[in-house]
Amino acid sequence: MALSIAPMLDRTDRHFRFLLRLLSHRVELYTEMVVCDALLSRNGNRIVDFDPREKPLILQLAGSDPGKLGRCAELAEARGYDGINLNVGCPSDRVQRGRFGACLMKTPELVAECVSAMQARTRLPVSVKCRIGVDELDRYQDLARFVAIVAEGGCRIFIIHARKAWLKGLSAKENRVVPPLRYDYVYRLKRDFPQYTVILNGGIADLEQARLQLQWVDGVMIGRAVYQNPYLLAHADAWFYQDAHPIPSREQVLAAYVPYVAAQLQQGVRWSLVARHLMGLYHGQPVARKWRRYLTEASGVAALESWLAQAPFARP
Repeated sequence: MALSIAPMLDRTDRHFRFLLRLLSHRVELYTEMVVCDALLSRNGNRIVDFDPREKPLILQLAGSDPGKLGRCAELAEARGYDGINLNVGCPSDRVQRGRFGACLMKTPELVAECVSAMQARTRLPVSVKCRIGVDELDRYQDLARFVAIVAEGGCRIFIIHARKAWLKGLSAKENRVVPPLRYDYVYRLKRDFPQYTVILNGGIADLEQARLQLQWVDGVMIGRAVYQNPYLLAHADAWFYQDAHPIPSREQVLAAYVPYVAAQLQQGVRWSLVARHLMGLYHGQPVARKWRRYLTEASGVAALESWLAQAPFARP
């Protein structure tokens, strides 16, 4: 996939993914990080449930036990996911305590074993999302060694967040912005490993910047920028996939989201869980502040319909 949306905790849940599908049919979506033990619990089916209209959809897993990851991979295929991604990039303290995420970059042999175990249980493509380095292992040679060893386990798709991670001294939020971006590491990785799919992640602010990166890598992953401004994806299919489907206005997107909201509320989902993802729909528009205030004070499908009744159906 030329363009994908990064897995983000408390962001890329099923409600946000459905909203994004109203803007793009082709961009690849990822779930929030799902811990293996949670998926294998009796609540696992609820955790990984999704609407078929969200596809193509990749399940991101967190874990370091090859056996458990293999069982999770099998479950992912049975549930209808289009791929599996192993998180080797999250630096949070909670993730480190579980012995997964970015700390696994220090044990590439274990990551290779995990990938091999997953591929033995599924026909789905298995990818790894990692950083360019971790702690003192931050030379390009360290990254290249990590990729070479993990590839021996069968991985052919590497999503690289172009910042190193500090496991101590920086919070997870600070790790997203403080370590400098090193796109040159990712470009060099693609040159040195042309046989693998290399996808760049980190600091991409818009579609134009994403498209420029395709000169050096196979794909680009965007994260926070899309959450802050979902409508950024309105032109993605045309720009990246030559898909000429009509580009909807913001109001048309909202109107299409209303029946989904109504169905979720009927199932007992809280209003805040479906409405919060709409906050950025008018990002950068003159009515943006008014919209956010309206959404905070209002509730229910009737409120969305009232907004639509008053709003001009602006051209995209």
